[in-house]
Amino acid sequence: MTTFRKTLAEAWAKNNSLLCVGLDPDPAKFPARLQGRNDAILEFCKAIVDATADLVCAFKPQMAYFAACRAEDQLEDLIAHIHAAHPGIPVILDAKRGDIGSTAAQYAIEAFERFRADAVTVNPYMGRDSVEPWLAYPEKGVILLCRTSNPGGNDLQFLRVGNHEGRSERLFEHVARLVAKEWDHAKQCALVVGATFPAEIARVRALIGDMPLLVPGIGAQGGDVEATVKAGRTPAGTGLILNSSRAILYASKGEDYAQAARQVAIATRELSNRFR
Repeated sequence: MTTFRKTLAEAWAKNNSLLCVGLDPDPAKFPARLQGRNDAILEFCKAIVDATADLVCAFKPQMAYFAACRAEDQLEDLIAHIHAAHPGIPVILDAKRGDIGSTAAQYAIEAFERFRADAVTVNPYMGRDSVEPWLAYPEKGVILLCRTSNPGGNDLQFLRVGNHEGRSERLFEHVARLVAKEWDHAKQCALVVGATFPAEIARVRALIGDMPLLVPGIGAQGGDVEATVKAGRTPAGTGLILNSSRAILYASKGEDYAQAARQVAIATRELSNRFR
């Protein structure tokens, strides 16, 4: 069975890359040629994908950007295009779903059967039963929020909680330990840890072993690539999905936007590879 983590490992090796390009399409930032077109989102994202596919380990479309524009059909077509034109590059649907089991089961159908994503981001804070419908697809990746890159993440994720051994740990550490030790039986899980917190990346890596980490924040959010890679890499020099969205997507506002995106992607991949 082909699994998300196997496909990801093959993409790390084939493209010599830890880079994930986030697809957050904002039509207001598109070149003039695409303004007003009904298929603008699809055409913009396809151009970015085709220009960068040999440089990445994954693509990550953000569900909200498509849904807000009533462009879910273009998201379906985009993911189908990635699978057809660039097989072997996994697609992570960034939806951050989290709901009771019966509703989560419908969200899982949406992500994995309708959109045919290879992995999806999930909020774990409703507990195991809200995650089980996602885990019912053992070939798919389930990427759980752990230590997010936004400043407000401290409001909850840094709270001290007790664990079953009677020790105090921060909530994000508890989530990391829980996912690694109790939820990842099919070896399909990964965690989200923001690049803005290298010390927390290192702590999570120590808790989870070789499980992949999806790390947002290395582009426009200003995360330190060297610190991030050194904190989160595995002994094999992999284990990271370093996401950059706006810095790559909007490298140029002109007709050369795809070529400009490629140049930023090359530079980002080369920078991260220095520290692997």
